[in-house]
Amino acid sequence: MISLKRRSAWQTWRDVIFALFAREIRIGFNDKFGLSWAVVQPILFILLLSFLRGRLNGGDTHSLPTFVFMAYGLLTIQMFIQTFTACFNAVKKNMALFAFRQVQPLSAVIAAALFELLVKIFVIVGIVIAMSFFGIELRVNNPLAVLYYFLSVWVLAVAMGLFFAIAAIYIPELKKIQSLITRPLFFLSAVFFSLQDVPKDYWWLLNWNPILHAIELSRYSAYPTYGSNGVSSVFLGVSVLFIAFMSLFFYHAMWKKAISR
Repeated sequence: MISLKRRSAWQTWRDVIFALFAREIRIGFNDKFGLSWAVVQPILFILLLSFLRGRLNGGDTHSLPTFVFMAYGLLTIQMFIQTFTACFNAVKKNMALFAFRQVQPLSAVIAAALFELLVKIFVIVGIVIAMSFFGIELRVNNPLAVLYYFLSVWVLAVAMGLFFAIAAIYIPELKKIQSLITRPLFFLSAVFFSLQDVPKDYWWLLNWNPILHAIELSRYSAYPTYGSNGVSSVFLGVSVLFIAFMSLFFYHAMWKKAISR
């Protein structure tokens, strides 16, 4: 007599996420260049901007090598924008799969977010290799803190991507203003400059942005001489938790109605 082994809800959800994650990887490798361009492009971008800024300030920026300064800013903001965009598009892209009871929008969003995280790991490895090639010292005074700030931005991007993905089903125009939401962050998140370059009287115009706190604190965690004036790990943590909670609350209340529209 054949016995059927029932899987728990957790096992089913895990398998669905893994299947969607494998699908994201297959799609990512589907084009001619695969993931190579996704890794090479950020490295080249950082090298170019580091060279241009290094010509202006002599190679160091507030005690950090300019390449390192730019790398922390660009990697973090690219992590946010690309993860947010992938999560934002994940629900619409996988809408047909939601006809299966086991597949939920949250699973698609998590799979897309994990794929972006995987890509950024490869980018970081490429950055480390580039630093070794150019003879730039790799110094990270507090690696756990740097990892925490990096993952905080990733969680923030996932939460916001989930929120906007569900909201866009009710308000399709959100898709059209997506770039308007994300592009200004390049100039508001201390990517190309330090908060120390801005007069203190104007810090309040930038300090509302948790991504700025994450970038500045990650630089400080790598090089303590950089300083952490004007930023707070508490504000970053509270902001991420609040936005994640509100996003999950909105998702729980609206996802069933959203996919049935």
